[in-house]
Amino acid sequence: MATPTHPRILRLTEVLRLTGRSRSAIYAGMADGTFPKGVRISKRCVGWDSRLVYEWIDAVLAGGAA
Repeated sequence: MATPTHPRILRLTEVLRLTGRSRSAIYAGMADGTFPKGVRISKRCVGWDSRLVYEWIDAVLAGGAA
């Protein structure tokens, strides 16, 4: 999967759509270090660096651990 040329902050709904994983799987992966950590963008809002999410997708497609 090609990484976008301009990095952006992805919200949870887009991360779920891109990865095909559930919300609990995303947060479990963050906890055990197998998925990129989210960044707090406001008091009640978390986002993910698009570059890191696309790198994770590329690793999974290449046969890496998910």
